[in-house]
Amino acid sequence: MAKIEKNTEKIILGLDPGTSVMGYGLISVKGQQMSLIQFGVIHLSKYSSHEIKLKKIFERIISLIDDYHPDEVALEAPFYGKNVQSMLKLGRAQGVAMAAALSREIPITEYAPKKVKQSVTGNGNASKEQVAQMIMTLLHFKESPKLLDATDALGVAVTHHFQGGNTSTSTKSWKAFISDNPNRVK
Repeated sequence: MAKIEKNTEKIILGLDPGTSVMGYGLISVKGQQMSLIQFGVIHLSKYSSHEIKLKKIFERIISLIDDYHPDEVALEAPFYGKNVQSMLKLGRAQGVAMAAALSREIPITEYAPKKVKQSVTGNGNASKEQVAQMIMTLLHFKESPKLLDATDALGVAVTHHFQGGNTSTSTKSWKAFISDNPNRVK
């Protein structure tokens, strides 16, 4: 019987869904050692229709999955704001990102923004800049990213690692998603 190596690499794709700018970040985890693979943003404000933005999100997430082969996807859950239309659009963006991961049978887990901030900085009310600084320290890179959506996405990936890659709240397939969310699927 083959011996399973404890330092097997796991790749986590973190996503910070948005309808103008969507952040993404990929980290590699070997044992407890994290390293940065890639991060960036998907610019969506140049597209006039919401439907085209959703299509671009799906295509770009599929491209990232096909290029980097993440083992798990972690998403920042939308926070509840006062503008219902913005919330609906953000929820759709998150749903499309989830659909992209599910289409490749990759487990997904959601984290609340406060949970990410608490996990990364120790303060659930930390600013985006504080999250960025801690991510730069944790992942050992010096150049400050221009857009904080990318470091937010890395924060989601790091949180997933810190949570032990707990996929108890994750969805592994469309069937599991429907089973876990009967009120969201009609």
